[in-house]
Amino acid sequence: MAIAVVGTTLALHSYATTVRTNPSNIRDGLFPSDRYTVPDADQLTGLRVALPKPDCSVYVSDCEDLDLINQLDGFSVQPRIVIPFTDPIDLSKVTRQTVFLVEAESSGTHSRHPIALNQLQWDPLSNTLVGTSDELLQQHRRYLLIVTSDLRDRSGARIESAGFWAAGATTVKPTERNRLYDSALRAALRGLGLTPSHVAAASLFTTQSVTADLEKIQARIREAKPSAIDFLIGVDAMKTHSDAAATSARAVFAMDSVAAIKSHVQTGTGASVDALFTDDKVPMHRFDLAPGSIAQIAFGRFFSPDYETDSQTIPAYPTHTGVPVPQRRAGLIVEILIPAGVKPQNGWPVAIVGHGRTGNFYDDPWAIAPQLAAAGIATAAINVVGHGGGDRGTLEVVNRDGRIVEVPSGGRGIDQDNDGRIGPAEGYEAIAPKAIIVARDGTRQTVIDLMQLVREIQVGVDIDGDGHPDLDATRISYVGHSAGAIYGTLLLAVEPAIKVGALVCPAGPSADYYRLGRFRQRIGRNFAARTPPLLNSTIPEDPAKRTYAFIDNIPLRNQPIAKNSAPGAIEIQEFFDRMSWLGQPGNPVAYAPYLRTSPLPGNPPKRVLVQFAKGDPLLPNPATTAVIRSGRLADRTTLYRADLAYATNPSKMPKNPHNFLFNGVDTAERPYALAAQKQIVIFLKSAGAQIIDPDGDGPIFETPIAGPLPEDLSFLP
Repeated sequence: MAIAVVGTTLALHSYATTVRTNPSNIRDGLFPSDRYTVPDADQLTGLRVALPKPDCSVYVSDCEDLDLINQLDGFSVQPRIVIPFTDPIDLSKVTRQTVFLVEAESSGTHSRHPIALNQLQWDPLSNTLVGTSDELLQQHRRYLLIVTSDLRDRSGARIESAGFWAAGATTVKPTERNRLYDSALRAALRGLGLTPSHVAAASLFTTQSVTADLEKIQARIREAKPSAIDFLIGVDAMKTHSDAAATSARAVFAMDSVAAIKSHVQTGTGASVDALFTDDKVPMHRFDLAPGSIAQIAFGRFFSPDYETDSQTIPAYPTHTGVPVPQRRAGLIVEILIPAGVKPQNGWPVAIVGHGRTGNFYDDPWAIAPQLAAAGIATAAINVVGHGGGDRGTLEVVNRDGRIVEVPSGGRGIDQDNDGRIGPAEGYEAIAPKAIIVARDGTRQTVIDLMQLVREIQVGVDIDGDGHPDLDATRISYVGHSAGAIYGTLLLAVEPAIKVGALVCPAGPSADYYRLGRFRQRIGRNFAARTPPLLNSTIPEDPAKRTYAFIDNIPLRNQPIAKNSAPGAIEIQEFFDRMSWLGQPGNPVAYAPYLRTSPLPGNPPKRVLVQFAKGDPLLPNPATTAVIRSGRLADRTTLYRADLAYATNPSKMPKNPHNFLFNGVDTAERPYALAAQKQIVIFLKSAGAQIIDPDGDGPIFETPIAGPLPEDLSFLP
């Protein structure tokens, strides 16, 4: 299939401006490029990345990052593109016709088309054009980066060819590896019908595998038959503790008999009880959102394979021959809320609800469980990796007759930094020397735990002990907010048994929402701790106030070409590219295409509903629209116009709309939160067939989203 490129035969004389090709300096040649790889038959791509390292005695942190990068089997599926020139160029001539990406070979399942660059920047000091692919690329595929001869220098002359076309020609040291690469590059160009008159410079690169580990783990979970969830995990506090068996109690409670539930969160590792535990307010008032809709609350234990090492990372495995290995079996606590009424013959339909960052399984899930129960849908939830405090925490269920039963709270936090305290999400992210992967593996491990929970539901969940399943294994759905929508996207993509899901404020990659939103300071602290530090702002840092300023000069999508004006911005951009690259196996943007348009093997297309809030400062809109674009989900997306909602009651409405769905029920946003929840409940009850507008003809919700996807920040002032 020939690619249509506007081109004119090159004149015979030489031009001054061309693309630099010096692979001994990674910033002095086209990037990405398979020139920076080595053969590896154990990988799905047949190769492994081999980026050169700087002086590791000086650039310690860069070398630590490259140790991780060089385990990957290809380049990012949304790579940072680098094109260095010998001289300045006419930036007005940089278009989707003159500089683009294209798949090197067709898979036969889609049409091959040129892919433009976006978020373009020009670095005048090095005469380098930098951007990113306008679309998410497919995993483990070969792509061409093409610079056509119609690009002009500032005098208006066409740029000169880099001189790689002739048989046997190479623009670098003539090693066998380079000869093979140049030969493959020329063959790929000719396969697209491109000739020397069209192309001034090009590189050939292979994208990484994204889903390999989770697909293998899902298959392993599906093939095994686990023990049933154990609900005999309570301790009757009113009985003597001298006989553990005598004090055991079934952790299943009728809601009309529960007077209170108290939480004792393990927040420390000290010797004294005061240093160990903190009482947390349990939001039982949320059950009053639909009084009487929940008949029972139950707590049970199941075991999930834990693939994270003690460093809170999942080791890299060869994507073709590698087999991920569990490090241990982790006992997890699941909370299940059962609707009132007559149980259906096959058990209750169940929605797994995923909570957000720093939350827990009685936070977000309790806000929507009453509405789900009123529609005849049970709720199941676990704590995310690193959340819920330490594993010694308890919930104290106080019955109206005075009986008190203690159950494990399922805390999964750890004292990761050895300071004697367990933070609200401590253990969710990796720390140095692997801090660059942030929550990639905490996200993936949570997906693994939820896949195991699905398998438990398939085996049979007998809550009341009558020998019959209480949950319908054929009607499992999912609701996730914030981090719950991030790992929920991965879960929906790889778990065949969940066919319907609602994702509220999904966002990715982490490099973007950390850079653009309120998590920016977290990355600033990371930059300050690197060797050497990456902070480059003239604004003084104030560690006491935890402010760490940096300038990255990365424009938002669809903006004019930006000019780099800050020393050190290039290095920061490289960091964010590597952070995104390493994070793709845990990035919802990379999994979104597998929800509907290109399901993974064994998975049906999923019915998905997306909600998000305009001006979200925690997971900014451009990071959410990236998920929507890659999954082609705009027709299934509802935009909560937080700006209009705020204008109705500025004195009481929160300026941060991120938590509108769940925490909004406790604020002036409550009417909008309940309306959005109603949309989700109807969507799930109809098995994804019905999407209502939460406010009908009102302006607060756009269903589906009206006009172009918002690519700006739109934070409320």
